[in-house]
Amino acid sequence: MSHAEFVAAWQEGRIAVAIDAAAAAAFLSARLLLPFVGIAIIGAGIALVLWGWIWSGLALGAVGIVVPRLIKRGARQFLLRQIATDADLYSAGLAAGVITIVPNDDPGHPA
Repeated sequence: MSHAEFVAAWQEGRIAVAIDAAAAAAFLSARLLLPFVGIAIIGAGIALVLWGWIWSGLALGAVGIVVPRLIKRGARQFLLRQIATDADLYSAGLAAGVITIVPNDDPGHPA
């Protein structure tokens, strides 16, 4: 199903989208390179601590730990919103098996 067909069917309520939360977190983490970004931010926090900026360094290190976890936690909702507008993300999600399209049993109720 092409992206345009998907968007039309989803808006009409003919289909529903199922996204596995764990798979979405792993998919988004890999796509955004979250482990590398987190390590870089934590490294900058350690550098600040070593230069004497203890509280700023600890705060930056905490950001490097917490933000990737928050992004992973909201990955399912993010993908649900983004696949309607981003054809590349929709295709990649389908190819990775993160997004599953199921026929809607109640066509009168939007998905």
